[in-house]
Amino acid sequence: MQHLEIKVSVIVPVYNVELYLEKCLLSLVHQTLQDVEIIVVNDGSKDHSQQIIEKFQQEYPEKIFGFTKENGGLSDARNFGIDRARGKYIGFVDSDDYVSETMFEDMMNIAEKHQAEITICNLQKVDERGNVTQKLTQLPGFPEKIILENNMSVFSDISYFACNKLFRRELFNNRRFRKRIHFEDIELIPQLFLASDIIGFTPAYHYQYLERSASISKTHTLKGLDILKAVETVTVKFDQSIYRDHKAALKNFQILEGVYTFLAYLAFVKNQADYFRMSQELDLFLGINNIKTKDILQYKRFGRNYLLSLPIGKKIYYVLSIFRLRRVVRMLTIKK
Repeated sequence: MQHLEIKVSVIVPVYNVELYLEKCLLSLVHQTLQDVEIIVVNDGSKDHSQQIIEKFQQEYPEKIFGFTKENGGLSDARNFGIDRARGKYIGFVDSDDYVSETMFEDMMNIAEKHQAEITICNLQKVDERGNVTQKLTQLPGFPEKIILENNMSVFSDISYFACNKLFRRELFNNRRFRKRIHFEDIELIPQLFLASDIIGFTPAYHYQYLERSASISKTHTLKGLDILKAVETVTVKFDQSIYRDHKAALKNFQILEGVYTFLAYLAFVKNQADYFRMSQELDLFLGINNIKTKDILQYKRFGRNYLLSLPIGKKIYYVLSIFRLRRVVRMLTIKK
């Protein structure tokens, strides 16, 4: 039997997701795109995930390629998959999520049509019953083909998930997810954009992001500081890139990821000492990058004031957080 050329490699890291893995893999083996390989990396699961992987390998031997490794975290599992990928394009799917059956055919066709290095689709959050809880629109009003040089607002406005994007494989030459850090997407994915010229886009909500009830109450700790470290890394790479003159795009990226994303995380930090420490680090970040409170309050995303576009509860929280942060830092400075 003649093997089809591999167009897309889909990498699925797996760690203790036996309740969700089958639905994820079913959505992948039923893709309308035939020339696809699904690289499933069992990152040291201690549940029955491996049995599910083996079952799919037996049923779909030309599509499912399972690997096992010692637990090394999400970045390590993704890198493991990248090293073994044979496709012209690479995509990532988290093992508790699932996708539409036309996702990779649609995105690959757009990538090929426009010679796009990265192609983006919309995504939506779903609960465990499959109900849509939030639509995460990525590029409202944008065409299929986006020339990044002429649309640098894309760099500062999109969400840097790895999972709703299709990447030209060459982008990963000498680039990998950094291991042993959190928020690895915020660090690496912007760097891939900085190495790209053309971005493809489909408005279809192909990716279904599962919001697990057990994860909502997860502990938020000092690991949130990795958000600021990731933004600092991207800032250095931005200044070395062909887009380095687009300073407004960089500042807006720093505000969205380094301020708003960080504050959203900080809201759930319960340990007071951690909260104060992280507040201090954010204030240092604002000073180093010359970001004023006015810049934060006036930040626009997709041409609209970000605060005004938020639900009222979130809006109030963000405003209070910004000014509370200033008060906390002033109090700590006075005590010293």
